[in-house]
Order: sequence, then structure tokens, then C-alpha cells
Amino acid sequence: MPEWLNISIFALTQVIMLVGLFGLLVPVFPGVVVMWLAVLGYGVITGFGTLGTVLFVIITLLMLASTVVDNLFMGMGARKGGASWLTLGVAMLAGVLGTIFFPPLGGLIAAPLAVLLLEAYRNKSMEKGWRALRGVAAGWGVSFLVRFGIGVVIMLLWWLWVWKG
Repeated sequence: MPEWLNISIFALTQVIMLVGLFGLLVPVFPGVVVMWLAVLGYGVITGFGTLGTVLFVIITLLMLASTVVDNLFMGMGARKGGASWLTLGVAMLAGVLGTIFFPPLGGLIAAPLAVLLLEAYRNKSMEKGWRALRGVAAGWGVSFLVRFGIGVVIMLLWWLWVWKG
């Protein structure tokens, strides 16, 4: 493969990975999955080889762990703040529908608003609604830090693949 094409593939993959990494700032954006797809595309185009295959398996496991961490920490934060499981389910649905019908910020507004209003209604207390919302925000903050760290590790592993592959 010509050097200019190798450089172009590397640059495009790197840009997509950075979009995924910094896209993690948006709670409903699957940034680590975007990074994983970029690495998959890189492997398909350039070939995996032995090192690439091993690193891709590790990157896949990290991507799956990131998805679990995201849902786990946000749910734990919301539960700690007093949110019910029903509220969490409705908030998740509101986030997805908000993103679909009012992109790009609809989900960012709909999900927290659903938590606030449902918990305030369920408990007949706006203070309890705010407490649940703060729990969701705290859970998202911890989740973001972990997912960002995983994203950085994925990028480092991909760089190792590019460098040694």
C-alpha cells in the first residue's frame, strides 16, 4: 500500500477516534463504540495480523466493559439519589426519544427532566426530585471519567498496533 494511503487511513482513523473520545462528553453518544468501529475499520482495511488481532480482542473487551460501566454507574447514582427503577427506565426512554426527535440536545434535556419530574411526582417532593437528579449527574460524572480513561487506553492500544504492526 502506498505511504500516502497509509497516512490517510491513519489520519482518518485518528480523527474518528478523537470524535468518539470527546463525544463522551455527551451522555447519549456512544463514543467508545465509535472508537471501536474506527479500530475495526482500520483492521479491515490494513489487515489485523497477530498483534492486531490480540489488541483488537482487548479493545473489544474494553468497549464492552465501557458500556456496562456507563449504565451501571449512572443507575447506581440515580438509585443512590432515590430514583426508582421505573423512573430510570422512563428516563432512558425519554433520552432516546429526545435524541431521535430533537437532535442533538433533546436527549440531554429529556432524560434528566424525566428523572426530576417523575421523582418529584412520585415522592410529592421537588426536593426528592432534585436529589434523584443530582444522583444521576454524579453517576454520569463517574461514568464519564471511567469511559474516558477506557477510551484513552483504547487509543494507546491502537497506536501500539499501528507502531508495532
